[in-house]
Amino acid sequence: MEPTTPGAVRPDGPIFPADVDAEARRIIADAYRPADLVTAYRDDTPVPEFGSAPPVAQPGRPPMSQGATDASVLMLAGGVTTTMVGGTAAVLLYVSQFADPLVCGLVFGAPTALLLALARLARHAKPAPDVHHHYTGPVHQEQHHAHTTTRAVWARTTNR
Repeated sequence: MEPTTPGAVRPDGPIFPADVDAEARRIIADAYRPADLVTAYRDDTPVPEFGSAPPVAQPGRPPMSQGATDASVLMLAGGVTTTMVGGTAAVLLYVSQFADPLVCGLVFGAPTALLLALARLARHAKPAPDVHHHYTGPVHQEQHHAHTTTRAVWARTTNR
């Protein structure tokens, strides 16, 4: 039913104030009357452990291995750190109104060089793992170690 004001004329005839009040009471009573319609249902059947549907990528980070996830978090942290250092450098250069390029290179390059040196030191500081073999009976054992390094933009691989 469309809204009307007392005394308005509808296609089926005029509405009187008493009719408006009765219609309003009817609409309110219908709104608060318990409905015979079911509005909720709980399915208590047990959920299977696995199904035949293929996996679906969920929102958020894409599915990847733990190593790839760790590397991406490390790259994100490095990017944020670089942005903060660059922003600090830009603010200092703007505030000072003069900056010697050599001093800027030393001040802002030294922490990066220090971090790279510490990372290289930490990588080479870990000892080789001890390998223990226990055999019963005759054994012929050969061990081969291949050390591969790839350097430069145009990749050159060296095997030793």
